Amino acid sequence: MKALASRGRLDSVSQHMASHPQYLESFLRTQHYILYMDGPLPLQYRHYIAIMAAARHHCRYLVSLHTAQFLRAGGERVWLQGLEAAPPRLRHLDHINKVLAHQPWLTSRSHIQALLKSGEQCWSLAELVQAVVLLAHCHSLCSFVFGCGADAEPLPMSMSVPPPLPPHRIPHGTPPAYCPCDAANGNTTVPLTPSVPLERTPRRRSLDSSYDVAFLRERIQKSQEEKERRGDRLLHSQTLLNTDMEEEEEMECSTDPSRFVSDPEFGYQEFARQDEDHLQVLRVQDYSWEDHGFSLVNRLYSDIGHLLDDRFRSVAALPSTHSPDLQRAIWNYIHWIYGIRYDDYNYGEVNQLLEKGLKLYIKAVACYPDATKTPLCTLHWAPFKPAEKVHVDLLVMEARLQAELLYALRAITQHMIA
Repeated sequence: MKALASRGRLDSVSQHMASHPQYLESFLRTQHYILYMDGPLPLQYRHYIAIMAAARHHCRYLVSLHTAQFLRAGGERVWLQGLEAAPPRLRHLDHINKVLAHQPWLTSRSHIQALLKSGEQCWSLAELVQAVVLLAHCHSLCSFVFGCGADAEPLPMSMSVPPPLPPHRIPHGTPPAYCPCDAANGNTTVPLTPSVPLERTPRRRSLDSSYDVAFLRERIQKSQEEKERRGDRLLHSQTLLNTDMEEEEEMECSTDPSRFVSDPEFGYQEFARQDEDHLQVLRVQDYSWEDHGFSLVNRLYSDIGHLLDDRFRSVAALPSTHSPDLQRAIWNYIHWIYGIRYDDYNYGEVNQLLEKGLKLYIKAVACYPDATKTPLCTLHWAPFKPAEKVHVDLLVMEARLQAELLYALRAITQHMIA
């Protein structure tokens, strides 16, 4: 009701999150603060940064949404011609945007120093922190949008439907064929569900199930066909209180995300395949949200630490028929994918608690959401009720958000103490 009264309509993301109202309130409060409340960045900069972040995952839903808001905030229409038409200061964010979106462990002190270096187009530390928070927020929100299927739903009536994707577009981070990352503690083959075809030769069950991409795509197609047969459609009707002028404005706002993307070949790469010592695995015992990230971000961007912390706590406290161990396994599995390790956690529990199809889904939505497409949102082969499926998507989004923030804030800390 609050969102409807303040916005004039209830967007698809809020509709999906509404099954968990306590979390939704925390999410909307944080998002409103980042985009509209006091902060060093002007409003048009904030929405343009959100466009840049959403474009990395080719999320037309968020690109269109923030394009409309960018124009309402007084943004220059010419900037929407593409990244090259934006001011140099915004273009300078492109590299850290790319890295945080796909390989956040590569974020380094040098990236921070390059943005803060003296000059006419430099960023202040406060501006950069707000920009980084906004980038991480939008990247993780892309995962939720694609996971719950909001990107495939009709845009509000006041927005035009984007043209279909060009057939030659390469998704950012195509799922790799195989990853040899095994679970810790000698966790061997675990019985699969009946829906998973058995192989002739048993093999160790990896913590990373990306080698089953063909199987995943087949399930995606079947799930979409099943969804269409059932006529299972989410609410598409939107309550509109916009004026005719606003509707006409938004009709022009549908923008091709690719024009805001440089280096489209850059995508997610398997962290476990790389030299972990060289990449410096982020161990939570050395740099954590609770002991390090929270205090730093709250000091440089007033109150945002409390709002983000409330989001993390809200998603952890959501009621669920599943055990807290399962929720922790999902969270830690996502952090494992991003190179974050908990020394006090037995990663063998991931294989014991997470069904194979669920692991495939989690990794796809977390790491390459633009490649997953929305049929993944059904997950009808897994024993989840609708609210529980949304719960999984929320866990993926928040775990990914915290992972990106940890890497970015660690790099800022390294710059500050250098």
